[in-house]
Amino acid sequence: MIILGIDPGLASLGFGVVSYDGVRARMIDYGVLSTKAGVPLPRRLVSLYEGVNDLIARHQPDDVAMEELFFNTNVTTAIAVGEARGVAIAACALYTQNVYEYTPMQIKLAVTGYGKADKLQVQQMVKLLLGLPALPKPDDAADGLAIAICHAHSLQAREAYRMK
Repeated sequence: MIILGIDPGLASLGFGVVSYDGVRARMIDYGVLSTKAGVPLPRRLVSLYEGVNDLIARHQPDDVAMEELFFNTNVTTAIAVGEARGVAIAACALYTQNVYEYTPMQIKLAVTGYGKADKLQVQQMVKLLLGLPALPKPDDAADGLAIAICHAHSLQAREAYRMK
């Protein structure tokens, strides 16, 4: 099974692609789709949409897992990230109905065993679980891998996490 994990963001959308054989996850690809500040918002969103479409075409994932948004301070940032998440969802939904979402706490718990783990702990566990030679960077890409791992660990109950 191929899983695409997406950490939504407008400036930097992190992604991770893993294969999962029911026992172990293996890294296939990871990175970020970046857009530049100062570029008009519609153009940035189109760029992310096209980038997610390209990832789907390249890797043909069986399932796509995405982080739910959680913001408690900056409403402007939350709206922009929500718009980026929306275009990523649209690109994925055109490809498959197998689109799932997890909270940041669920992702951290699945990867580290502790729902309030910090970024470095998540990166270290992603490195360990995937047998990577170094910590995955940048943070958004590591988060994309963590989301994919979380989904792999949740397959038995995945219907509870399907986007509705």
